[in-house]
Amino acid sequence: MAAWMWHKFSSWFWNPDVWLPPNYSWEDLVPNEKIRYANWSDLWTYPIFMAFLAIGLRFLVLNKLVYRHIALAVGLRDVKPRPVVPNETLEQLFLRSKKQPPENEICQCAKQLQWTERKVERWLRQRQAMTRVNKFTKFMECAWQCTYYTFIFFYGLYVMSDKSWLWDIRNCWYEYPNHSVDIDVWWYYMISLSFYWSMTFTHFFEAKRKDFWQMFIHHMVTIALITFSWTCNLTRIGTLVLIVHDCADIPLQLAKMSIYSGHKAFCDAVFAIFAILWIITRVGIYPLWIVYSTAIEAPTILPMFPAYYIFNSLLIALLLLHIYWTYLILRIIATTISKGNVEDNRSSSDPSEVSEDNGEEKKQN
Repeated sequence: MAAWMWHKFSSWFWNPDVWLPPNYSWEDLVPNEKIRYANWSDLWTYPIFMAFLAIGLRFLVLNKLVYRHIALAVGLRDVKPRPVVPNETLEQLFLRSKKQPPENEICQCAKQLQWTERKVERWLRQRQAMTRVNKFTKFMECAWQCTYYTFIFFYGLYVMSDKSWLWDIRNCWYEYPNHSVDIDVWWYYMISLSFYWSMTFTHFFEAKRKDFWQMFIHHMVTIALITFSWTCNLTRIGTLVLIVHDCADIPLQLAKMSIYSGHKAFCDAVFAIFAILWIITRVGIYPLWIVYSTAIEAPTILPMFPAYYIFNSLLIALLLLHIYWTYLILRIIATTISKGNVEDNRSSSDPSEVSEDNGEEKKQN
């Protein structure tokens, strides 16, 4: 029964009238001697396996053997908060209200435990500190992303350098969907998808930012775009989306690493490069070149089909996220002009950074 229901759902969901241009079926997109079409099954084997390899490479190799030593070299220390003495009553209070427990509940717990209210508050502060991620760990997170984006951007340049659609985007639509997927494009897709799967798997264990859910949505939209473009053999436009998005992330991660390590001058310089690249690629090239081509040029070259509108909607959703992050970047620029240094608006509500900064100020005073 379950197999029958799955077959019916699969047949309904993968209706070729939805996913393919008119007069095409899935049998027409089976790889053959002339055209190496994108194989849908590749998406659910290689990238997932490679994602777990990437997680292992990151945490078991690079963090321990490379990033840790770089973090120590730039002056960061992996300081762990002192663990609290286990207390079930206070643990329940902490879980109910992590930010600021009501004063009457603190008073009630103090009477129940025969503690002073100050001692209860101290325990809660120490317990809160145990949930924070220090700058040392955040530095290594950024180092990993910087490594990936540097590699994938230059690999993307290598892959795309001889591709006709890089120089004339209309080649993404001519003779579609009869486009062969070269082996270098195959690797470009598999590596990119495996990275975003690995980031999704570890997202809820990383340091949280103001844009925590926006980043999660970004990962899911990116995975959906890669998946849909591969399934519908829209790999040409997909590679352009990937390469446009990767370059600005390199100076972004370097700027964040500089913030965490306290190198303000270097951070300001790298952030300026990032802001310029971001505006050029994410709110310039991306909407005016890629989205324009998918929305305006493509309908004049090939017949439309439902999956085209799904793909376009995801591209526009990505653009809306870009606009939101551009707003945050402009806020950072405004803050830099008024205060004279770069501050990460996304991290301004992160308790770990606030507490660490306050601690440094108290030591100086």
